[in-house]
Amino acid sequence: MQNYLLEMRKRKDLLFYLVKSGLKAEHRNSYLGYFWWLLDPLLGVLVYYFLVGIILGRGGEDYAVFLVIGLVAWRWTNITVNSSAKAITRYSSIINQVYMPKSIFPLTISFTQLINFTFGLVVIALFLIFYGIIPGWQILYLPLIMFIQLVFLMAISLFLSYVCVFIRDIDNVLTHVTRIWFYASPVIWEGTRHTGLDNVWIEWVLKLNPFAHILTAYRDILMYQDSPQFTGLLIIGGLSILVIIGMIYYYSKNEHKIIKAL
Repeated sequence: MQNYLLEMRKRKDLLFYLVKSGLKAEHRNSYLGYFWWLLDPLLGVLVYYFLVGIILGRGGEDYAVFLVIGLVAWRWTNITVNSSAKAITRYSSIINQVYMPKSIFPLTISFTQLINFTFGLVVIALFLIFYGIIPGWQILYLPLIMFIQLVFLMAISLFLSYVCVFIRDIDNVLTHVTRIWFYASPVIWEGTRHTGLDNVWIEWVLKLNPFAHILTAYRDILMYQDSPQFTGLLIIGGLSILVIIGMIYYYSKNEHKIIKAL
């Protein structure tokens, strides 16, 4: 595994190149180009605010801020998970010609969407200013929460990209899985306000949902001037790092199987 990590370090230029090319490819053929990084979360807020806040008459005070934080954080998660299925297979022609650590490709997706997330933070900042919400000193925890979400998504990406090399059907299922995950997360709703469901059941869903802990932490420091609940975050971060180490080790021992499968 040590040799494998050294090889990954040697290929760091490839990682940077793939991240840059991934950013350019996202909106290469659009007229607005990189402006979509700001416009996409803004349009999402307008749609769900109209649905929940106006049509259903729910949401409450500062719901738009609550919503934009949820949608921006979810966008990072959703795109990373769905893109991970093809993280390796899309580069099959390169992989079959040149040796390189295959784990680089799923890691690229996580870092690419991290950069997109930082643009989403600009949109969040605009909403905070508009609604007169000033984060407290707790905003210093923002890099820590972003790091925990990054390692969490890296762990998922490494796992999915490897499995999908051998089981391509998972790619077709992921869209439905992430849709269920979206509605099981407090992205557009709060548990205490979702009166159609039993509160105990909601509490269990939120406790077992890693993204719910991450999302709540973002809202705590940005909206409520409160410190995040570190217990859940540290468990998510610690388990994710263990999964990353385990997956990189597994990649180092089984990359020949990936080449055969491609």
